Amino acid sequence: MTVFLAHFLFVLAAWTVVIKYLFPIAWALAHGLAPSTHVYLDFWPIAHVWLGWALLVRPRYTYALALAVSVLEIGIVVTKFVLFLGDPEWTIWTTNWFVNKLFVLGCFCLMLGHLLARREDYTPRNVPA
Repeated sequence: MTVFLAHFLFVLAAWTVVIKYLFPIAWALAHGLAPSTHVYLDFWPIAHVWLGWALLVRPRYTYALALAVSVLEIGIVVTKFVLFLGDPEWTIWTTNWFVNKLFVLGCFCLMLGHLLARREDYTPRNVPA
């Protein structure tokens, strides 16, 4: 499951870069706007790649990192959903954001469940069992 979650994080990071940076820049350029018109900075893809790498390599901090990122992501996404869904404005940009956040929420709910159920899967690989 940890390998699946690592690859899920890599795909999620790539998808986030496409919908947060590449698509908005291409759209803006195609419509004669400044490239940054619809770009909303998001540094989570870097954290997702780091966590994905940690799940595969298993440094000593993997469990703590995975737990912290999972709890933070779930808390942030749920809060953003509550705020957004109170008065939603559905545009191409908010729909992209919403769908992305659904997958982020799904990934980290899965990860949190796995972390809590199978802590032994997160022991460092370089330590004898």
